Amino acid sequence: MSDTVTDETVEAQPVDDAEAGEEQQLEVLDPATVRGAVEAILFVVDAPVTLAALATAVAQPVPAIEQAIETLRADYDDRHAGIEIRDVAGGVRIYTRAEHARFVEQFLMEGQRSKLSQAALETLAVIAYRQPVTRSRVSAIRGVNVDGVVRTLLTRGLIVEVGTEPETGAGLFGTTELFLEKMGLQSVDDLPSLAPLLPDLDALDGLELDEP
Repeated sequence: MSDTVTDETVEAQPVDDAEAGEEQQLEVLDPATVRGAVEAILFVVDAPVTLAALATAVAQPVPAIEQAIETLRADYDDRHAGIEIRDVAGGVRIYTRAEHARFVEQFLMEGQRSKLSQAALETLAVIAYRQPVTRSRVSAIRGVNVDGVVRTLLTRGLIVEVGTEPETGAGLFGTTELFLEKMGLQSVDDLPSLAPLLPDLDALDGLELDEP
């Protein structure tokens, strides 16, 4: 009889250890730590995140996440913060408050205008009117090397490589849908008629530029 009890005790021991390990993984964090973790995650996500996903990330039960969110929400409201937590698409996300929209819009519009230098605007104009056009031809028109500026415009998504020139194999660049959106145009055909004011590209063929 005692042998049977001993066997059962030995067999049950691994199960107890596993359960203890699971309990140890779910370490109970103080509310302030949970709040801070949830807030940090909500600041970096680019889409609504579910409570379950937050609970998994912070390794806390869903009720603790719910309490953290409600505390954050109340804190933002009480101090009239510029941000708020909204319930969207089955999850939560931090947004700017609607009453501050005009200030945010003004800041973003000013930022967009200031980010492009005069050199970038001139290069973009040449590409827009002469597309598809190679980098070397744009450089010839502007009289300076435009490699850095072209990289900037590519990064901003305003231009894209649309093919290669048959004679030289050089990349051809054109504007993107984002460019049209920013300019408020339906197509490049709606651009003001400024192309005749630009130098004739054929006359610039073979022109070599000095490196800056």
